[in-house]
Amino acid sequence: MEVFPILVGISLVVVGLVVWIYFRMSSSGQFDDLDSPAQRILLDDDKGHIASKHSPADDSGKP
Repeated sequence: MEVFPILVGISLVVVGLVVWIYFRMSSSGQFDDLDSPAQRILLDDDKGHIASKHSPADDSGKP
């Protein structure tokens, strides 16, 4: 039972740290836009890639 006040103190410090981190991230804008990253994965962004007419296996050095 002597360890009980120590554990309560440690848990209060940990909870305080977690609450501080949450409010710090919330004020910095970390949780502002939760929908765009989930939708961005569904968009097709192959605009910058140019498809070549031959496959990499055809690079035998012959013209």
